[in-house]
Amino acid sequence: MKNKKTLSWIGTIFFTILGLIYIAPIIIVLLNSFKKKSFINLEPFKLPSAKNFIGLDNYTTALDQYGLLKAVGWTVFITVGSVIVILICTSMCAWAITRVKNKFTNAFYLLCVFSMVVPFQMVMFTLSLIADRLKLNTPWGIIIIYLGFGAGLAVFMFCGFVKSIPIEIEEAAMIDGCNPVRTFFSVVLPIMQPTYISVGILETMWIWNDFLLPYLVLDINKYKTISIAIQYMKGSYGRVDMGAIMAALIMAVIPVIIFYLACQKYIIEGVAAGAVKG
Repeated sequence: MKNKKTLSWIGTIFFTILGLIYIAPIIIVLLNSFKKKSFINLEPFKLPSAKNFIGLDNYTTALDQYGLLKAVGWTVFITVGSVIVILICTSMCAWAITRVKNKFTNAFYLLCVFSMVVPFQMVMFTLSLIADRLKLNTPWGIIIIYLGFGAGLAVFMFCGFVKSIPIEIEEAAMIDGCNPVRTFFSVVLPIMQPTYISVGILETMWIWNDFLLPYLVLDINKYKTISIAIQYMKGSYGRVDMGAIMAALIMAVIPVIIFYLACQKYIIEGVAAGAVKG
């Protein structure tokens, strides 16, 4: 019994230290976002004081001078739009794959699973060229591209969950006069809520933080996401406004951290439901 308690305390201490190591960079960036620019390079690890404290000036500079507010708007639009499209399309696709079993659906499912192991670097240059030719280099067009890249994981998780749904429920709905579309939206979709939440969280975190895909696809002169806007906050001759960048990093990171902490329990439940059942 004593050995178990000792091991438990050692594990708690170890993971607490590990958690502090992971969160330390965010804390350092947060503290430096309230400092004057000259003190960020000279005293990066010191707490804000009367000597170096600048208040919210770095945040206002990032929003007004560097146009971060517009970048936040485009990021929210792309993230919300992409997640909604991914959830609706992939859940319907997974339901069809699971219920209509033939060679085509089996092959399509294997292609979705295979897409998860294909490195993005293999297709990024071709993707950039095709997206430009098809006029997909807009916030509306990139939603379609995100659907393609996010479908693999989503279909895999939804298929696993649909297998656990008794088919008798759907048959009863069809006997009552529901067509396949109404059966899905009225019966199947509410049951799939745990996986909907977990897939939505995972896709939101990926799309919100993504830099490479928007950088390759979007017309940078017109549209910038948060990650791209931060990259372009460098001035001429290598001049960098560290205060504004620190503030911008906090505004980019904090929302998704809060979102994840608020929804983390649904991730575990949804992943278990979507990947283990069936």
